[in-house]
Amino acid sequence: MPLYMDIHRKVEGTAEEISAAHLSDLEVQEKYGVQYLRWWFNPGRQTVCCLVEAPDADAAAKVHAEAHGLLPDKIVEVSSDLVDAFLGDSVDDGRGRMVEPAGNPDGGFRTVLFTDIEGSTAMTQRLGDAEAMKLLRVHDQIVRHEVETLHGRVLKHTGDGHMVAFAAASSAIRAAIAIQRTLHHHNLHLVERAIRVRIGISAGEPVDQGDDLFGATVQLARRVCDAAPSERIYVANVVRELCVGKEFVFTDVGPMSLKGFDQPVHVHQVEWPA
Repeated sequence: MPLYMDIHRKVEGTAEEISAAHLSDLEVQEKYGVQYLRWWFNPGRQTVCCLVEAPDADAAAKVHAEAHGLLPDKIVEVSSDLVDAFLGDSVDDGRGRMVEPAGNPDGGFRTVLFTDIEGSTAMTQRLGDAEAMKLLRVHDQIVRHEVETLHGRVLKHTGDGHMVAFAAASSAIRAAIAIQRTLHHHNLHLVERAIRVRIGISAGEPVDQGDDLFGATVQLARRVCDAAPSERIYVANVVRELCVGKEFVFTDVGPMSLKGFDQPVHVHQVEWPA
């Protein structure tokens, strides 16, 4: 049966009220051949996301309509693999609500980070396939260690970099700084085997724009990474706003025209003194 994510925006209820609505869904769902599985609630952004198996999107909406009348703003079909990749680091609290392993509520909001090795093709031509692969493995080990230390999830290898997801924007930035610092010290000792990386970060809700799970967020993080100079960390403005009051130092890069985005995107650089 197809898997859907429904998105409710501007929800003014409490977690207890959302939980009661979910229980009402469970009482009605069998009538429509639907199974509501999990839900994420972000009170700060007034957003609820529900994961549901249903014959079609209309059947899922009918359950909500009969159970409590809280209709979603959007219902999109999703892949279970993508849901697990982006949102799989939280657990069910026993009532369908997803919480972080530490017990904190999980709002479904994710920060996406890309790394990209500068000049990977030239490096392969200069060193040969075997030596270039050794350096790529060094990069992979460093990235995975710093990401996992800060509770991120490596989603996939992009050939000359990684795509990573974090529940918290601050964790993504701390991981990015740690990656750059570790590579910096590696490069000081192995000048002929230097690994120079650019990093780009963005953040968003499960379905922020369009009909893809984290589609626009992923695309923006990729483009911000592409725009970053070597050994720099660039973040979209939303990431800067999420980290107001944190210890990070940002330099305003300003609006940038990025491929695939109609309007200029405001970008900031994260400073990371070695």
